[in-house]
Amino acid sequence: MSTLVDQLKDLLGPHGYLEGADAEAKAQSGWSHLGTPPVVLRPASTDEVSKVLKLCHDAGQPIVAWGGLTGLVESANVGHGELALSLERMHKIEEIDEIAGTATVQAGAILQNVQEEIEQHHLILPLDLGARGSATIGGNIATNAGGNRVIRYGMMRDMVLGLEVVLADGTVLSSLGKMIKDNAGYDLKQLFIGSEGTLGVVTRAVVRLRRKPDSQDTAFMAVDEFSKLPKLLDHMDRKLAGTLSAFECLWNDFYRLLTTEPASHTPPLSQDQPYYVLIEAMGAHQDQDTERFELALEEAFEKELIVDAVLAKNQTERDKMWAIRDDVGQVAQNWPIFTFDVSLTVHDMEAYVAEMKDRLTSSYPDHTAMVFGHLGDGNLHVVVGVGDDSADARRGVEACVYEPLRSRGGSVSAEHGVGLEKRPYLLFTRTPEEIATMRMIKTALDPKNILNPGKIFEAQPLKSAAE
Repeated sequence: MSTLVDQLKDLLGPHGYLEGADAEAKAQSGWSHLGTPPVVLRPASTDEVSKVLKLCHDAGQPIVAWGGLTGLVESANVGHGELALSLERMHKIEEIDEIAGTATVQAGAILQNVQEEIEQHHLILPLDLGARGSATIGGNIATNAGGNRVIRYGMMRDMVLGLEVVLADGTVLSSLGKMIKDNAGYDLKQLFIGSEGTLGVVTRAVVRLRRKPDSQDTAFMAVDEFSKLPKLLDHMDRKLAGTLSAFECLWNDFYRLLTTEPASHTPPLSQDQPYYVLIEAMGAHQDQDTERFELALEEAFEKELIVDAVLAKNQTERDKMWAIRDDVGQVAQNWPIFTFDVSLTVHDMEAYVAEMKDRLTSSYPDHTAMVFGHLGDGNLHVVVGVGDDSADARRGVEACVYEPLRSRGGSVSAEHGVGLEKRPYLLFTRTPEEIATMRMIKTALDPKNILNPGKIFEAQPLKSAAE
């Protein structure tokens, strides 16, 4: 074992690292194997993270930061000889400031734990996504997570007021301010939000909270034409006076998958319509808001924007509706599968999905293609199965999914990031000048290229000090 690894183990103590079978087990995520590093480092403080990175920087040792390991673009994968840096021991909620409406949280805190603790103070962290039970705050920041409520509250970027980040050489940038307005020079934290651990390691954050809504109204709707979906979105947004928080669309194949055995969910509506929408509004006065919500639904019926709907009458029914949308794991029935996360304008979606499916049918007549997403913010998730998970099959399917985006000005990554998986397609979304500027920033902050090397764009291979 290398001298460097011995130094790191001595620094962190017996509880501060995993190796061998324990490292192998830790490298298993819900969707893939991340590769087994020689050692998984588990610092317990920002100071320890700083010392770890300084040692790695001095030795030219590549290292990959790990959060909840729920990413889908191979951004947490470790290559040969790369070390892993897990923030799992840094999981404290350090402060909840009810007056300022902020929480100071360590990067390894699990999103659901943070949500539940904050709600005890009659506040919410608006970020919400299916992986809430394992995704970490640091990972959410590193990937600029989106989720179900972007239409109202924005992405993770909109919820971060301050960050503490450790740079590649161990330098600690600590800017944990609670101010919404702070125009004193460059807003450095924005560099690290969505950077996938390639520019620095997030260790702590101040996140903006919102007052916990006193009302919640949820409904499932069936729609018979795609052209009615944007009209329905506009109608509900206007009629609900700013309280619309979610507008989730499920194409028929996906809805059927989630509401047919072996899935355990009972379909709230019949399975014979092409589109289904899960809509939610959160406000301040339950009786008044429910009355307004029901009136908006009635008017949607009158305008023939929906053909059927069911309104949740209590929290149990709301939970059942959201459980359907969140049960994305059912797509594993079509294994092997390839998952995609794209964005484009709503008025381009119908033509995009049609072209994508035509391309898939031409190349893979027996394919499955599940489409669903956060229609209100232009984000679609696509899950394709062609009965083959070879590299050739992946490239063929990726061409079918990504090529139709180019002429429509869409993005190959709405909220999951780039990692390794989408790296070959970055030019579909970013200009050469933009990528060159990204490289300049990377070189300035990580001149030895030790932080998550090769993710987002290709990097020159480095010799590992652990070899």
